[in-house]
Amino acid sequence: MKKIGIVMGSDSDLPTVQKTADTLDAFGIPYEVHVYSAHRTPAQAAEFARNARENGFAVIIAAAGMAAHLAGAVAAQTTLPVIGIPCSSAKLDGIDALLSTVQMPSGIPVATVAIDGGVNAALLAAQILAISEPSLAEKLNAKRVSDADKVLKKDAEIAGRFNK
Repeated sequence: MKKIGIVMGSDSDLPTVQKTADTLDAFGIPYEVHVYSAHRTPAQAAEFARNARENGFAVIIAAAGMAAHLAGAVAAQTTLPVIGIPCSSAKLDGIDALLSTVQMPSGIPVATVAIDGGVNAALLAAQILAISEPSLAEKLNAKRVSDADKVLKKDAEIAGRFNK
C-alpha cells in the first residue's frame, strides 16, 4: 500500500495531526510526518512535494494555521492529491487558515476539510487509497456501519428516556 505524507507548518499543529495519525493507524495505512513551513522552510516543503510520488506517497495531507499557505505551496509542487487541514489558532479561531487553504487558484486544487479536521483528512486520504485497495474499502464500509450503529444506539437510549 502506498503511504500518506503528512506535513505540518509548525509543531503547534501536532494535536490536529495526531488525530490524523491515529485514524490512519486504525486503518493500517502507512504514513510519514514532517514539519515544513511554507514560509520558513519553503525549499524543504517544495522538495518533499516534488519527490513525493517517487518516494511512494499517494496523498499528501498538509496541516497549518494562521496564514496556512502550506497546502497550496505543496499542491503547487505535485500532482498528487493534497488535503489541507486548516488549524485553529488564538487569532481568528482558524477562519484565516480555512480561507487560505480553501481559496486556491484554478489549476492548483486542494481538498479542504474542517478546521482541525484531522480525522476527516485521514478518512478522505483512505477513501482515495481505497480506489485501488479493496480491503481498505471494506474497512471504510465497516467503519460507516459501526458509526451508524453507535448513533442508533444513542437514539434508542434517548427515545427510551424521553418518549413515554
